[in-house]
Amino acid sequence: MADSLSVALLDLLRNADPEQRDDFVRQAVERLAQGIVEAEVEQKIGAARYERTQERTTSHNGSRSRDWDTTAGTVHLRIPKLRQGSFMPVLLEPRRRADRALANVVAEAYVAGVSTRKVDALVQAMGLEGMDKSTVSRLAGVLDQDVAAFRDRPLIEACPYLWLDATFPKVREAGRVVSMALMIAVGVTDGGQRTILGVELGCQEDGAHWRAFLRSLRERGLHGVQLVISDDHKGLRSAVDSEMVGSSWQRCTMHFTRNAVAQVPKPAQPTVSAVVRQVFAQPDRQAAQAQVVRSIATLTSRFPKVAEMLEEAEPDLLAHMAFPAAHWRQLRSTNGLERLNREVARRIDVVGIFPNRSSVLRLTGALLAEQDDEWATSRRCFSVESMEAVTAPAVSAGPSLLPVADAKEVALAG
Repeated sequence: MADSLSVALLDLLRNADPEQRDDFVRQAVERLAQGIVEAEVEQKIGAARYERTQERTTSHNGSRSRDWDTTAGTVHLRIPKLRQGSFMPVLLEPRRRADRALANVVAEAYVAGVSTRKVDALVQAMGLEGMDKSTVSRLAGVLDQDVAAFRDRPLIEACPYLWLDATFPKVREAGRVVSMALMIAVGVTDGGQRTILGVELGCQEDGAHWRAFLRSLRERGLHGVQLVISDDHKGLRSAVDSEMVGSSWQRCTMHFTRNAVAQVPKPAQPTVSAVVRQVFAQPDRQAAQAQVVRSIATLTSRFPKVAEMLEEAEPDLLAHMAFPAAHWRQLRSTNGLERLNREVARRIDVVGIFPNRSSVLRLTGALLAEQDDEWATSRRCFSVESMEAVTAPAVSAGPSLLPVADAKEVALAG
């Protein structure tokens, strides 16, 4: 390959038009890159073109054109296709959708005139100099189609569990920079697989926007929801009550614990946190309810506000215990969704201020679609066997919650 490539490059130099010698570097890069592609596919196949060997694993099946933008200019390559399997040369390792989205957002920021020193540094690091409006529009249009297909896809499988939360990007709107609510819904299918059900952007995190978001999920086919997990945001809670009729609501235990310790002086916070967390460490609902009674008795004298909060929130804090014990750790909080939100926020922070709403959904939608693809091929969140106890209508999830009077008797007896 080296000898033939050298001859080809020398011929190219000798035959080059003197007035077009400036294009020699681009053509040389094109010849070199094509030679590397051919060498790589030969190695993958185990034989050269038309060569028959025992090591051959497949054969050529034509080629497809692919443009590659380099510092020497755009080079035109022919990417071989294979009869069995697929081939993508290392030179053209496809850029992740989320990274393409970030590039588009940065370019849109320049077009909209909202560039900052951070964006300038990002452009330099990503090598995006020279992107004009037409390039931005073309790339954004292709990505918008992918994101729209992901956001509007039908929801076929039942999702017994649903997590809801929001993060808050800054967006330029009507000449002002405002904070908007990016609402995200994550579910677990009846097969135990995690999936991102939807993402929507609202002017604020209120009941109206949450209701519209949940309604859109149902219109796309969301069904079978038995438990909704979220924090105690009033607008979100009212939307769940109105749009998810027949579902239980689990108040995030981590958020509740933080709210509880915020009611006491700092030296007492570790003690209060430990008392509250003892409730969720119990092996069954009966023991958890008895522990609630003991915890309230412990807290009432010194921290009556916390004791009142715990007593009022008890049914919602223990809702997850109506489901298989193997699921409790994931069901009692929004920790999994918060980890996803932190990754979304990390990418949002790189941009800083988005030029418009569509750029927010373009970046976050691409990132979430990519995460959903990874979840689809990764280990299940819950086993199929454990999910059967949730989806089988005749199977009881466990003993019913004890009345408060009975719980007190158990606590006193213990």
